[in-house]
Amino acid sequence: MAESRYTVTGMTCQHCVMSVTEEVSEIDGVTDVQVDLPTGALTVVSSQDVSERAVRSAVDEAGFALADA
Repeated sequence: MAESRYTVTGMTCQHCVMSVTEEVSEIDGVTDVQVDLPTGALTVVSSQDVSERAVRSAVDEAGFALADA
């Protein structure tokens, strides 16, 4: 299992959280997604390595952005 953490910017409500969760969950290999609305923390658990590019693309598809590390 691989676990990665990111910060999502621009989320303001539970619907935002659901949109990010849904899009990131569709990435091949992702087994769990946790999003914390107050902090923007995004935790991605996967059965294989998932590229930051794939996560960034999924978050973008949901209408948000990853904070630069």
